[in-house]
This record gives sequence, structure tokens and C-alpha cells, in this order.
Amino acid sequence: MKRTTIFADADLLNEIKEVSKEENRSVAEIIREAMLSYIKRKRFKKKRVSFVGIGDSGRKDIAGRHEELLWKKAIK
Repeated sequence: MKRTTIFADADLLNEIKEVSKEENRSVAEIIREAMLSYIKRKRFKKKRVSFVGIGDSGRKDIAGRHEELLWKKAIK
């Protein structure tokens, strides 16, 4: 692990210290966890693929006639 310096306003640093005490963990550990969580969210957003509309047939009657349409297809 490499050492680095960050600048945080007093309120944020106080919140981090409070969480650190509540969870009996070091301030550095809390900050590392927060940074890792941020990076994972950013990477996930880039990789996420949208499946919305992937099965759009253009037909508007499928929901109401699904049984009939499935049987018609199965019998053929």
C-alpha cells in the first residue's frame, strides 16, 4: 500500500472520525472503503448494458393474447 494525502473539510473529517469510532476501525480504513466503493460504482455504470426494449416485437396485442399466440405457434 502507498501513502497519500487527501484534503477534506472539517465536517467531512468529523463524520469520518465518528464512523471510525462507531465501527472501531481506523480512519484510513473507512476512507479506503469509501474510495473503493466509489470506483466500483463508476466502473459498473460504464459496463452496464441496457436490456430495455430488447424483446420489442412492435406488436401491441401480445399481453392480452399471449395464450392464443403461444398455442398458435406450438401447433404449427
